Amino acid sequence: MRIVQASLLIVCLAWQGIALASKEQPSLSVATTEGKTFDLSKQRGKWVVVNFWATWCGPCLKEMPDLDGFDQARDDVVVVGLAFEEIEAAELKSFVKKRGVRYPIALVDVYEPPADFDVPRGLPTTYLIDPDGKVAEKFLGPITSEDLARVIATKSVPTKTET
Repeated sequence: MRIVQASLLIVCLAWQGIALASKEQPSLSVATTEGKTFDLSKQRGKWVVVNFWATWCGPCLKEMPDLDGFDQARDDVVVVGLAFEEIEAAELKSFVKKRGVRYPIALVDVYEPPADFDVPRGLPTTYLIDPDGKVAEKFLGPITSEDLARVIATKSVPTKTET
């Protein structure tokens, strides 16, 4: 029943349209499960995938291996997962380790989520940040590496080649 309700919520929200993040060039600095700090501003020059997810969210878990592979396969992309749920940090760290996810994961407060991002209306919610630090796209619901690659290809500025 929960899966059906979550699926209906995602579909309904998708029909309502999706607004971009609160700020055109959001900031984000979070402590990861590995005890490091992920700072969005230090990722300039790369595409950043900011993925809000939860351990109980089936579509979130389904996309994690694909996001991990995308992160590992591309030098121009960084993925960060933001666990948007009430869970103990040790439990989250154990969960992530069992899933084999290699990209950084941070636990965010559901009552005070990162200020420069909209509160997720459904999970997963994913932001694609361009190399200049601006929101290029926001996705509500599951995505694939192909979806991300397509957006990156359409939004990338071709570089000039010397002749």
